[in-house]
Amino acid sequence: MYRYDEFDHTFVQARVAELRDQVERRLAGEITEDQFKPLRLMNGVYLQLHAYMLRVAIPYGTLSGRQMRMLAHIARTYDKGYGHFTTRQNIQYNWPALADIPAILDDLARVEMHAIQTSGNCIRNVTADHFAGAAADEVADPRPYAEILRQWSSVHPEFSYLPRKFKIAITGAERDRAAIQVHDIGLHLKKDASGTLGFAVYVGGGQGRTPMIAKKIRDFLPEADLLAYCTAILRVYNLNGRRDNKYKARIKILVHETGTAELTRQVEAEFAHLKDGELTLPEADIRAIEAYFAPPALVARPEGDAAVTQARLDSRGFADWLGQNVTTHRHADYAAVTISLKGIGEVPGDATDTQMDAVADIAEAYGFDEIRVSHEQNLILPHVARADLKAVYDRLVEIGLATANSNLISDIIACPGLDYCALANARSIPVAQDISRRFASLERQREIGELKLKISGCINACGHHHVGHIGILGVEKKGAELYQITLGGSGDENTSIGEIVGRGFPPEELTDAIETIVDTYLALRLDGSERFIDAYRRLGAAPFKEALYAGEAKAA
Repeated sequence: MYRYDEFDHTFVQARVAELRDQVERRLAGEITEDQFKPLRLMNGVYLQLHAYMLRVAIPYGTLSGRQMRMLAHIARTYDKGYGHFTTRQNIQYNWPALADIPAILDDLARVEMHAIQTSGNCIRNVTADHFAGAAADEVADPRPYAEILRQWSSVHPEFSYLPRKFKIAITGAERDRAAIQVHDIGLHLKKDASGTLGFAVYVGGGQGRTPMIAKKIRDFLPEADLLAYCTAILRVYNLNGRRDNKYKARIKILVHETGTAELTRQVEAEFAHLKDGELTLPEADIRAIEAYFAPPALVARPEGDAAVTQARLDSRGFADWLGQNVTTHRHADYAAVTISLKGIGEVPGDATDTQMDAVADIAEAYGFDEIRVSHEQNLILPHVARADLKAVYDRLVEIGLATANSNLISDIIACPGLDYCALANARSIPVAQDISRRFASLERQREIGELKLKISGCINACGHHHVGHIGILGVEKKGAELYQITLGGSGDENTSIGEIVGRGFPPEELTDAIETIVDTYLALRLDGSERFIDAYRRLGAAPFKEALYAGEAKAA
């Protein structure tokens, strides 16, 4: 895990002092809310429906137990006892008092955390595969490169006032768990035929009101050229991106309007001026950053197989959890554990202060003091000995975080929606809760199999509904909430944008509609191994539309 150097400490403390002065002037009425807005947004402070909201950065989703305890302390001391983990691997607090925010940032600085660039038209938190450094299918850990990008992009003088916000994601495996093709820049860390590390570079992905899949503009970029090439992309965007219309200001629109071939030509031309210059990454610097992410000393624990076998026999709950929330590790005696923040009927992505403290304890005792936040709004213990899995499970049961539903229909991504967000048109949280209750039976969920359901309360798509196998978008029509359904989206290496299947549903009919879709899939799939997304791609939308709207067609 990266540790702050002297510059980092000084920089963060200076930013806290600056914001404290700005907050004091706002509270004293010396500046208006309009004058304060750009200042607070530079520090992750939003004004939501009912209160200010603070978004805290968790670079590439990596936390220590000490840092998680600080997040619990902030929830307990300054908020209402919980925090909300987001799809950018960050955490949000929905109820802090403005007067308390400088103190919160002071507390965060004590554990090497901050809220800088979690908002505004800048380069946001760089996200990465939540199994980075542990995944069995990984070519290399992408987090050192995410850290290099973080250092390069932090208050970058050239890219602090972009046409619109800018998001970068990176994965180090063929299986894309970071959704790189729906990012402004997506990086796939890979090796060429000679075994040299580099990146496939994607540009122009995104969701929101105009969802687009990123275009690959480089199949292989040497690792030394990472910053020079990203700078070239940002320069082309900064120069040519729309500033007259915020709805058309993202780089995806520039790629679309310019054309992939012409944009690639412009990027390559700019890169030609930067290549082999001061932005070239020295091998020694790459390896120095890499050293911060050296894997823990994973000693052999061969007793794990026997322990797991016995525990499965002793506990049906453990067996279910093991099958659903435990992932193969690159070391045979270890596993990666997904801690679901999607309990049945609970708010997706939320964790209480008590739960955060307990997760910190578990990570220190059994997980080499390392925690990850996934873009799917869950927590991950990336390195757990198989011999300790039952002990971890038992601790999670005690704090209500042992739900065995990773990648199942109740593992729902949802934005805060109209319960909190000033931009939302409809509620997301009650919809997610109702659907999870309808599909509460784990036996039924496992019969359905992998199914990614995602909900957004407005067209900004913070719930990633465009890339849900089943996506739900809340809209407003004649003063009432209505929910559109999209099918066939995916955010993995085979990225696709979901298709709207027909008219929207009022909230009281929505869960029945989801059940109709699921029942249609179960009736038409080839066998129990055919996932929903594969069945949809084989069948198309027609049978699902017919099942949803057949009665209306007959009535017409």
